Amino acid sequence: MKLTAATTLLLLACFLSDVFVSRQQVYTYGRDSVLGTSFEFKAIAADEKDADQAVTAALAEIDREAKIVSSYDPSSEFSIWFRTCGQPLHVSREFYETLSLWDQWRQRTNGALDAAAAAVIRVWKTAASEDREPSQSELSAAVAEVQKVHWRLDPVQRTATHMDHVPLELNSFTKSYIIGKAADAALTASKVSGVVVNIGGDLVVRGRWTEPIEVTDPLSPAENSSPIARLSIRDRAVATSGSYRRGVDIAGRHYSHIVDPRSGLTAEGILSSTVVAPSPVVAGALATAFSVLSPGQSQRLAVQFPSVEYLIVERDGKRVESPGWRRLESPRPQLDLRSPVPTVYAADQTWNPAFELDITLQIARIDQGGARRPYVAVWIEDAKKYPVRMIALWYRKPRYLDEMHAWFREEQIRSNTEGTELPTSVTGATRPAGVYTLKWDGKDNLGRFVSAGKYSVAIEAAREHGTYQLIRREMDFNGTPQQDHPPGNAEISSATLDYHRIGAR
Repeated sequence: MKLTAATTLLLLACFLSDVFVSRQQVYTYGRDSVLGTSFEFKAIAADEKDADQAVTAALAEIDREAKIVSSYDPSSEFSIWFRTCGQPLHVSREFYETLSLWDQWRQRTNGALDAAAAAVIRVWKTAASEDREPSQSELSAAVAEVQKVHWRLDPVQRTATHMDHVPLELNSFTKSYIIGKAADAALTASKVSGVVVNIGGDLVVRGRWTEPIEVTDPLSPAENSSPIARLSIRDRAVATSGSYRRGVDIAGRHYSHIVDPRSGLTAEGILSSTVVAPSPVVAGALATAFSVLSPGQSQRLAVQFPSVEYLIVERDGKRVESPGWRRLESPRPQLDLRSPVPTVYAADQTWNPAFELDITLQIARIDQGGARRPYVAVWIEDAKKYPVRMIALWYRKPRYLDEMHAWFREEQIRSNTEGTELPTSVTGATRPAGVYTLKWDGKDNLGRFVSAGKYSVAIEAAREHGTYQLIRREMDFNGTPQQDHPPGNAEISSATLDYHRIGAR
């Protein structure tokens, strides 16, 4: 076959592009107080300097956008505008665009997305503080407030007139909007070939990079639980909305933090909604809307947007997938966690499989999110101090792993886990800032149930240019529910060890 000069140049360009990307490295960064949740950033770059420039640009853009739309900052452009009423104000392009997007999505979803849903949320929070459900009159009054006109926009003068004092919060897809802006800023500011920006489980992948992304199982949302799907995403946005991490508890019953602003009721029919789309705003808006709408309504809304795929998990665990969802999925790699010393457990004294251990960590907040997340290792030791199970290993640079002294000394752990951390992002419902939950199912590294009895939970943390901390607590796993609350420290401000019967919480 004879190639034209143009075709030859195109093939050469593609080859050189692939070579360029193959010489790049993946640099990862983590913070725990960005937009009220966790922040994870990856840069595909030739050196760390370029990666540092990219993450700095991303964080700067996030801060700039937050100063515009935040309802929690009294000095933000939104807060200043909200304190006015009936007065046309000339606003920034970003603020005008955000309000305009809310108008569009309020109409597209027939009111399922509404910034004034904050009025309904306030009623639920007030009632929850009194350990009661809201009355119908309270909900009806809140819905009536939602249905008012809250602002008017003038596209010629680029002014926004605030019309009332109904509570407003520009959350939902606004976070995805900011993530997209941050990704663009990072690519523009530095010589990186690709970036991944993940804030609280909503993320954007940009550039010449394909990111493996795991979708959190809403029925088992611990950090180390198996995902319900594993995706390969390139130049797309992914957003997940769900009721399983936040909400209010009233008389022993949990209610979702997501509300239907049209009825005033909490959205209880959908556990999780994950959307993949070219646009971050579309992904974020549809993920939230799908948590409010019925699956049938969501399917009819989704067809209006080309190249959108989704996975909806209903309350009973039923999955509703878009036609092209399976094409995004990829098989999960199998890690080889070989045990160097075989351990024999007594068959008549094995772990009660009806029980599990939840390990909840609160990473200490330092400098309002300006500090990097510490390296963390969590594992289980038996009565002879033998490490039977590695639970988690979070780090940024392998060369600093020896700063976790206890973990690094345990050759049985290190030889089986070092290098097994995959560069995988996770999409799930937004978590509180710095809060992580892990789970131990009573099995060792080979997947065998251990013997019932006493084991120690080790939680080690070391921060780059910071402190070193170690928590080690013994518990008796004998089929009797129990909790332990180890004292916090400079890196792990609090921890809870909850041994309980599965499904009894």
